Amino acid sequence: MKIKKRKTVQMFTRWGKILHDDKDAIPLADYPRMQLRRTQWQCLNGWWEYAIVPTGEECSVFEGKIRVPFSPEAALSEVNRTLLPHESLIYQRDVFFEDEKPNSSVLLHFGAVDQRCEVFFDQKKVGSHTHGYLPFTINLGMIEKGLHTIRVIVRDDSDTSFHSRGKQSLHPHGIWYSAQSGIWQTVWFETVPESHIQTLYTESDILTGTFIITVRGTGNERGIIRIFADDEVAGEASFNGSSRVTVPVRSIRLWSCEEPFLYDIEITYGDDTVYSYAAMRTISIGFDNHTVSRLLLNNKPYVHKGILDQGYWPDGLYTAPSDEALLFDIKTMKSMGFNMLRKHIKIEPDRWYYHCDRLGMLVWQDMVSGGSSYNPLLIAANAFLKLPVDDQKHRRITYRTSLEGRLEFEHEIKKTIRHLKGHPSIVVWVLFNEGWGQFDSLRLAKEVRELDATRIIDHASGWYDQNGPDLRSLHIYFRKIRMPKDHRPIVLSEFGGYSLPVEDHVYNVEKSFGYKKLSTEEQLNTELKKLYEHQIIPYIPKGLCATVYTQLSDVEDEINGLVTYDRAIVKVNPDLIVQVHDKMILG
Repeated sequence: MKIKKRKTVQMFTRWGKILHDDKDAIPLADYPRMQLRRTQWQCLNGWWEYAIVPTGEECSVFEGKIRVPFSPEAALSEVNRTLLPHESLIYQRDVFFEDEKPNSSVLLHFGAVDQRCEVFFDQKKVGSHTHGYLPFTINLGMIEKGLHTIRVIVRDDSDTSFHSRGKQSLHPHGIWYSAQSGIWQTVWFETVPESHIQTLYTESDILTGTFIITVRGTGNERGIIRIFADDEVAGEASFNGSSRVTVPVRSIRLWSCEEPFLYDIEITYGDDTVYSYAAMRTISIGFDNHTVSRLLLNNKPYVHKGILDQGYWPDGLYTAPSDEALLFDIKTMKSMGFNMLRKHIKIEPDRWYYHCDRLGMLVWQDMVSGGSSYNPLLIAANAFLKLPVDDQKHRRITYRTSLEGRLEFEHEIKKTIRHLKGHPSIVVWVLFNEGWGQFDSLRLAKEVRELDATRIIDHASGWYDQNGPDLRSLHIYFRKIRMPKDHRPIVLSEFGGYSLPVEDHVYNVEKSFGYKKLSTEEQLNTELKKLYEHQIIPYIPKGLCATVYTQLSDVEDEINGLVTYDRAIVKVNPDLIVQVHDKMILG
């Protein structure tokens, strides 16, 4: 397979430049899972040996070094090579283990590996995984002191198969971006007692002032939960074995975007101790004083002022070059008055959600799209013509012809929710976007509700609405925004897309993509002000509950971001964006 070349410019963010110049630095070395944190751990990011070979062939010699967790396609990996569907990517590194601890196990964690992999430890296969956006853990058991070898073999079909792939394409153009493969989130291990906590999930009830904490562990140990508010014990309870424990707290402080208060949690389980956090908040649907259906935060109407966030980086692709880079995106949008990010068809590392939790940024979480090739003519047609489609009967239209692909997607929905549902910042699950791979959305929405009754569901963002829960979700780019009549809350889940190229900060020097092309920052500011004041602000009192502007940053051919792809230039006047957001009030 040949990859068509574009005339592009290699761009680095300022954080990527630092990492690129410092070959000894360990990238993304912060503890990766803040909701189930232990003090004893070791980061395995950094330099691994690698080789790319035709699938089925043995790896006789490694080609060089790859910097984990950056995909070989990313500049920061120092490889700059595309893994093709007929090839295998092989990683290997040695790890030294200190004195073995009796009655203990070593857990080997992978944040995400795209798409399928096998893992070997000292030449013995110890696990495998499919689902390129989800974490997995392998229990290696008790490990002897000394040097050991980890090998990972990866295959990636990218957009040649039904597997979930998001915006990735081996032939990137327009709204489709460079494919990436392999390890793209942190690899790490920790030593735990034989009996230890495996999963932890916290819910809250703001009416009773209680947390409901579900702990699943190995063994049947006695456990103690302590909840802290500002370093003072606010609640305490004991339990035995895997349990669902209700813990009242003495000091009730609600979480919101304006005051994102988090309670600290400490749990001992036999000899295992973990640390976590939780928020007291609720998200729901109700009515305002004018009996208009609204989104509620802590039982009060709350306007979601959002922006589309693709989560791509010019130097790391799916992988941000540093924790500071993740923070930059969130803090920059919050400083402009945005209170919501729609994480578009991608799952981020846990630390991204942790930052949203602690900084007070709502998240609409998309499921990751897949299926067979999507018809660009259908995309264009639906921007103007809202074609009626029954997604139980028209799977050829929505491109989910493979039964195996549909079953895999259903499995991924459940795993995604179980993985992320502890984050208080996440308030909406988005099942399908613009019909990509859409099928049986009403049935799937019901299953999601059974898994998580605490959040709102957008079963069909953009089009192919099946009159399902919980939103009427509109995408409007090329025509005037109008409010339909509906009993559900009405949300504008995509709009805008105004594009502005910034000299020396454009990725594709030949072609660019955007919905309304402008030539100066002054024009962009003027048009954005006009768009919000004429078509957004007047509809808020009339029932518009949420908006998602396209988009946070430029991404490859797309130049419709509020900041450039390298995050070097903010294209808009932040004060102007704050001013229009301040006017988005219920009235």
